[in-house]
Amino acid sequence: MRLNRRVLIALTSLVLACGLSTVHAQQPGEAAAEPVKKLYGKVEETLKAGVPDLKARVDALGPTFREVFDLPAMAQIAVGSKWKSLKPDQQKAVADTFETYFTTLYANRLSQAAGGKFDITPGSETRGGNAVVHSKVTTKDGENSQVDYVVNPAGKIQDVLLDGSVSEAAALRAGFSEPLKKGGPDALIKFMNERTEMMSAAKPKP
Repeated sequence: MRLNRRVLIALTSLVLACGLSTVHAQQPGEAAAEPVKKLYGKVEETLKAGVPDLKARVDALGPTFREVFDLPAMAQIAVGSKWKSLKPDQQKAVADTFETYFTTLYANRLSQAAGGKFDITPGSETRGGNAVVHSKVTTKDGENSQVDYVVNPAGKIQDVLLDGSVSEAAALRAGFSEPLKKGGPDALIKFMNERTEMMSAAKPKP
């Protein structure tokens, strides 16, 4: 069953949040799958610890996110062609803000988690010098969707592909384009900070 874009984006949170006793991860036997396994493992650990507060989840997941995701590369991809026009200090400021925003975004999605399971497909696919690690996500209602991870030669995740083709980095770039157009890197930093604050201030659903 092919899911629409909104459901696919929501499934990213499920991939990050599913786990506990329902997870069945296969062993790919390749180094490319290691960051994905570490990501799932840390999320499972955090959920088992029953961390309800967003800031606490960010604190718990942050080190693993920095380890498995190539956040500077993701920031550059999300900014797009305008990245090269930024001064080095602007690039650093955007990348630092992006790290906090991205980690908070995904930690926040944990609060929307539903039951489910995922399977990591053995092996990986090579695309343009990167490895793509495939996984299948099954919701608690039995609906399946493909969620893949683009792992670069440094062994870090630099993009998430929903349904095999919907790029998380591209979706972020679409959201970043308007503030960049209106006010450049300062406006983008403000945009990310505001959304981070909104997520942090929101009360979790009972």
